[in-house]
Amino acid sequence: MNNILLSAAAEVSSKVGAQAILLYADLVKEVAPLKALAKEIALVLVTRGERSFKEMQRSFEQVVRVPQIDLTRMGQVKLGVMMALSAGKVQMGDRIVCLSGIRRFGFLDSIVVLDIGKEFEVLTSAELSDLTREIRYDLFEAILNLALELAYQGRAGKMVGALFVLGDHERVLQLSRQMIINPFHGYPEEERNVLDPKLKETLKEFAAIDGAFIIREDGVILSAGRHLDAAFEGRDLLHGLGSRHLAAAGITAVTQALAVVVSESSGAVRIFKGGETILELEKAVHREREESV
Repeated sequence: MNNILLSAAAEVSSKVGAQAILLYADLVKEVAPLKALAKEIALVLVTRGERSFKEMQRSFEQVVRVPQIDLTRMGQVKLGVMMALSAGKVQMGDRIVCLSGIRRFGFLDSIVVLDIGKEFEVLTSAELSDLTREIRYDLFEAILNLALELAYQGRAGKMVGALFVLGDHERVLQLSRQMIINPFHGYPEEERNVLDPKLKETLKEFAAIDGAFIIREDGVILSAGRHLDAAFEGRDLLHGLGSRHLAAAGITAVTQALAVVVSESSGAVRIFKGGETILELEKAVHREREESV
């Protein structure tokens, strides 16, 4: 089945003039077919594991890692494209062919052709093309991973919401105020950097606090429990969403920051830039989890 899909992807890519193929490589056990495909067209491999990520990097130049979280099938495609775009593996305006499949069956079974920024409604924002320049990829990856884990695992058996604001920290601090005593105040910077895996559980604990996490461009957490004062004028555009989403839209509309929101009610994760939702990842229901990549 995999060889059939790989051959079909190569043919489709040639006929539609695609710039790259994005492929969930965990479903392909043999490396040889992937190497053969990489000789024909730019190949971006997506993997969910740290070990497989390192192994693939030895043989392929274009590899991105996504969190080990089950999403809807379309959510997996969105996430793969988003991570590849933020890592500079693909560009706004590219036409790409995406290959994915059902994890429990263990083989590729679907092909999606898309024009980044045209056919994907959540990726139409021009702000997204500036993501790699303004936000470090490893920082973006760490926060997105944390947000998805919170969305799926919650805390102490309960669903939790959270709001993370990354970048343009001086402006963000000017447009916000502390709601509670800052739990990160007074700690050395090396002990409050989100890039440190040991801090993940602490962040999950503080996620239950009302207010936003303010994170500097290098990953240092400046504050938690912060109220964002920037008002969002396009409330009608976010009909049905809560205060965290309004705050995220407001602060990103007047700064260069990026915001990641976990919805307490639905478990969906949304990313805001320039006052817009640039990516929405819906929580998979049980059946979709079993059938996602």
